[in-house]
Amino acid sequence: MKVFKGILSWIIPIVVGLLIAELLRMFVLTVAKVDGPSMEPNLINNERLLVFRHSKVKHLSVIVFDAHGVDPSATQPNTDYVKRVIGLPGDTVSSNDGNIYVNGKAINQKFISQKERTTGTGNWDLKSLSKSWSKNTGAVKVPKGEYFVLGDHRSVSNDGRYWGFVPKKKVVGVAKTLFFWQTDKTKRNNVNNLGY
Repeated sequence: MKVFKGILSWIIPIVVGLLIAELLRMFVLTVAKVDGPSMEPNLINNERLLVFRHSKVKHLSVIVFDAHGVDPSATQPNTDYVKRVIGLPGDTVSSNDGNIYVNGKAINQKFISQKERTTGTGNWDLKSLSKSWSKNTGAVKVPKGEYFVLGDHRSVSNDGRYWGFVPKKKVVGVAKTLFFWQTDKTKRNNVNNLGY
């Protein structure tokens, strides 16, 4: 009996710890991994992120979302994408010579270089983009309960320009880079502190 109590004395804390960790992962935060170059220079391939499930999504927040059912090429459930929120519900979004306009005002894009802004971004508005989307054809504003997202490395990013909006229900959470050994202060700021 003494041996059994001894075994339980270390098994119970482990089980409780695992249960708490799983509840935190399901309801508070989780870890995600960047896959590919679409968020360079701020996030690099295989970089790990903490994803806060209940953080408020703002303009320029970096989010993680399940792209299955959003991007037609994401054929498997739980295919997570990491992108930057440009348009919130009700916003108009357009691009001209590398400048992104939200509701007619140019946004500050100091988180990427001038070359990254102009190479691959293109000239467009939501209405012109939406002509090739399978959903929301003819959209001029971001619909209620959805977001418009872009990758920071515009010339290689598969993002909202090609498939449309991200429904709020698909968002896993707001990403933060807290692993200081993977990045530098400027890049952390460009991911963690730009939301407005």
